Amino acid sequence: MTEVDLSAAASFMAAHARILDRRRFQLITGEGDPSAVLAALDGYRNPDGGYGWGLEPDLRSPESQPAGALHALEVYADAAPAKSPHSAALCDWLEAVSLPDGGLPFALPVTDPAGCAPWWVRADPATSSLHITAAVAGMAHRVAATDPAVAEHPWLARATDYCLRAIDAIDTAPPALELMYALQFLDAVHDTRPEAPPLLTRLGAYLPADGILHVEGGTENEALRPLDFAPLPGRPVRALFPAEVVAGELRRLAAAQQGDGGWPVEYTVFSPASGLEWRGYLTVRALWLLSRNR
Repeated sequence: MTEVDLSAAASFMAAHARILDRRRFQLITGEGDPSAVLAALDGYRNPDGGYGWGLEPDLRSPESQPAGALHALEVYADAAPAKSPHSAALCDWLEAVSLPDGGLPFALPVTDPAGCAPWWVRADPATSSLHITAAVAGMAHRVAATDPAVAEHPWLARATDYCLRAIDAIDTAPPALELMYALQFLDAVHDTRPEAPPLLTRLGAYLPADGILHVEGGTENEALRPLDFAPLPGRPVRALFPAEVVAGELRRLAAAQQGDGGWPVEYTVFSPASGLEWRGYLTVRALWLLSRNR
């Protein structure tokens, strides 16, 4: 792993992070148990099969949400090849809240807006969002590689078809986050859907030469960077970036560790709790990226 202070990171996580991210941190450092990570995730699960309760830190309302599903699937992927006993139920829930075209709404109605980012509260639950559908379906394809319950679920096939249609219809540069999730989705289905490789090439043309794209509506310095678009080596989306750019980004990421051992949040947060939760999440993400790119 590129030089970081793992001891300081461990102290930061113990002092500040939520239990879920402390368990994920243990997995990265080789001290954890996938079953403990999945057990920690269960605290965010609802009886309907979805996830809420602030699993997305800036969406603190208790009801199940597509963003909660995204984070849950990310944890499933962390735990692989261990499987969650709830993966089929999550896909059932996603199928139930999908719109007729196969897409997911950006968010469902928020029952308690306290501490929630305004884009979640104001979302239209009757309109499909490529942003969230590509994010959730792309992560589900990662899980599907080791979990037949996800791979064979009809929701994933419908969501995949929706994303491919929506991406094919793009004819101007999409917002940065939508572009990121669309590229990651295309990368995930690159080897299984023949439409994906040409779409990946076409969409990749919207990336600037340095791979740094400002997030519309974000803070002045909020931007997506090459490792956001292409986190894993050896994947088709990584070929959009020169090797020296990726190497520089990895050095930059390692150097961003703060004096307290954690990594910073570079975007607006909407409650004191979410600020700390995002730092724990981003510390795990930074260490995951550095460990996977050794």
